[in-house]
Amino acid sequence: QVQLVESGGGLAQAGGSLRLSCAASGIFFSENFAGWYRQAAGKKREWIAGITSVEMNSYINYANYVQGRFTISRDNEKNALYLQMTSLLPEDTDVYYCGVTPIGIQPYWGQGTQVTVSS
Repeated sequence: QVQLVESGGGLAQAGGSLRLSCAASGIFFSENFAGWYRQAAGKKREWIAGITSVEMNSYINYANYVQGRFTISRDNEKNALYLQMTSLLPEDTDVYYCGVTPIGIQPYWGQGTQVTVSS
């Protein structure tokens, strides 16, 4: 059974930082496309950052509006996924989810963690 558990959300001031973590069981981040997403109430879930590995190479991509502010990383030994968020903006406020998408299978999601940035 696949389970993803996010942590690290909370309240931050504009310009501050937060680090989100996602622990996985039943699936390995290193073997699949993994990413961070955000979703506001009543809106579609939105991709923020992703990481995947092909043979010995890792590939990372970001949505334009977080490029240079957010950093996605992965610890294969801990089977954990991270999102370091810096220079936070009030518009970064949302519920953040980690997701894993095996090839040909619907993605798995965590329960989400709330990030609130005050101005």
